[in-house]
Amino acid sequence: MPPIVLFLVFFALLLLALPISMSMAITAALPGVLDSGFSAGSAVILRSMISGVNSFPMLAIPMFMLSGVIMARGEISKKLFDVFTYFAGKLTAGVPCIVIVTCLFYGAISGSSPATVAAVGSMTIPVMLNLGYEKGFTVSVIAVAGGLGCIIPPSIPFVLYCSAAGTSVSDLFLAGIVPGFVIAGCLMVYCVYYCRKNGEDKDRIYAAVEGLRKKGFWKVFRESFWALLTPVIILGSIYGGIASPTEAATISVFYALFVGVFLYRTIPVRDIPKLFMEALRSIGPILFVLAAATAFGRVIALMNVPQIFSGWITQTFHSKWVIVLIINLFLLLVGMVMDAAPAILILTPIFVPIMEAIGVDLVHFGIILVVNLAVGFVTPPVGINLFVASGLTGMSVVEIAKHAIPFLVLFLIALILIVIFPQLSLCLL
Repeated sequence: MPPIVLFLVFFALLLLALPISMSMAITAALPGVLDSGFSAGSAVILRSMISGVNSFPMLAIPMFMLSGVIMARGEISKKLFDVFTYFAGKLTAGVPCIVIVTCLFYGAISGSSPATVAAVGSMTIPVMLNLGYEKGFTVSVIAVAGGLGCIIPPSIPFVLYCSAAGTSVSDLFLAGIVPGFVIAGCLMVYCVYYCRKNGEDKDRIYAAVEGLRKKGFWKVFRESFWALLTPVIILGSIYGGIASPTEAATISVFYALFVGVFLYRTIPVRDIPKLFMEALRSIGPILFVLAAATAFGRVIALMNVPQIFSGWITQTFHSKWVIVLIINLFLLLVGMVMDAAPAILILTPIFVPIMEAIGVDLVHFGIILVVNLAVGFVTPPVGINLFVASGLTGMSVVEIAKHAIPFLVLFLIALILIVIFPQLSLCLL
């Protein structure tokens, strides 16, 4: 079977509204069914699917997702928001910028963009609306800033990329820190511009901040201390050589339970099984996608698709920057129609040989790939952050997307800076 036919079948199945995991599994099985001489028969496909989820590095994904669910229920995001509001709430655009910083910190806890939108949005959207901020602006801030959850380490997409590309998870986690702050800074710039142009209800904001300040700094700090310590423990254990990313993910689960049950007492012991079931409902579909994508990747590798595509690109285009531009545009389009996990697992084996051929560092390319797909979290028709934000507020996905356009422009400016200046990704390595 020619590779082009394989991909046409895959996209045809997607257009028929089959789940992406099923589409990949069926497509992966086709060459072996139609050609008995093809090396990837049904037994090989099944072994590939099992090995795709039976992996120590991949165990970090369900662990970080479970940790994110526990911390959301444990009101970690509320503690983070309070301590940042205490210091910066009275500044121009202080509250929206604090929401972005809270997403930044919560992203360093959950590793997931949708989880960041759900956890931070459920708490901060009512607060911002009560403070007089326009609903479209408020919801779009959360939806776009939630994209930081897959860029600031620990990041589930980073783990997927490293598994497919064979690069170091710790290196990619470290490389994501500066780009994450660059993107957050760009989003804050628009928040300041918007609030200066449209004004803020200073009376309500000052009253809310004063309510926190009446508690006193030490009380607010004590209440937020364990929340602030969470990313320090997770990332510190990785970069201190104490734990691998998978082990750190497991540590984060036990730490989240300890803080939620015994310190903040926001999680009753009787609710712990419910939290595990809630996490399982999110983890299950992703594990099916991982299994199917591994088998699909094995098949396209055996069909020499990466080598064929790499050869065509390098022979057709001779400028490194033209190739990088084309790949970035392609990734932006893919992000609009496909979730990040399958996109990373399918495209990484195809693009990695091209990046090696033109001299692009694979850690830097991992950042480029994930940032491009992060834009897809807030672009229809897939735009999972838009659907999460819509579920929280009742606003339509299209309406949220319209309000998010200025933020997306700033997001893209940050992406351009990250692509042009590899030092932003590699300076901490």
